[in-house]
Amino acid sequence: MEWIWLALLLIFVVIEIATVQIVTIWFAVGALAALITSLITDNILVQVIVMLAASLLSLVCTRPFVKKIMKNNVQPTNADMYIGKEGVTTEEINNLLGTGSAKIKGTDWTARSSQDSVIIPVGARVVVDEISGVKAIVSISEN
Repeated sequence: MEWIWLALLLIFVVIEIATVQIVTIWFAVGALAALITSLITDNILVQVIVMLAASLLSLVCTRPFVKKIMKNNVQPTNADMYIGKEGVTTEEINNLLGTGSAKIKGTDWTARSSQDSVIIPVGARVVVDEISGVKAIVSISEN
């Protein structure tokens, strides 16, 4: 059984190295604990329980620290200045048809509704909720 735990440990470590995010390190810790347990006992049930317990314990103990370190730092761009600004639709916005545009702060934008089921007619006042790539995601202005 030691070879199985060693193989799992190596697989989890390789996956961890190959990915950008921390995803399998906790299972690697569990596999290491199970490998050590397999040297002490031949009981597979005990080994599996140790693997699961060690994985869960390492996840619970390190997750807040890892989240803090891996916090996605959003890099603001010049396009972010359009968020919250109002504009007027120059083409009907229909997400299902993939159509729509709006003039926001004097600039023409490809626009999509923030709600797929909402069709926004030409001339409607809209507010920019977010920028996604080169598209302004808008909703109907309440003003």
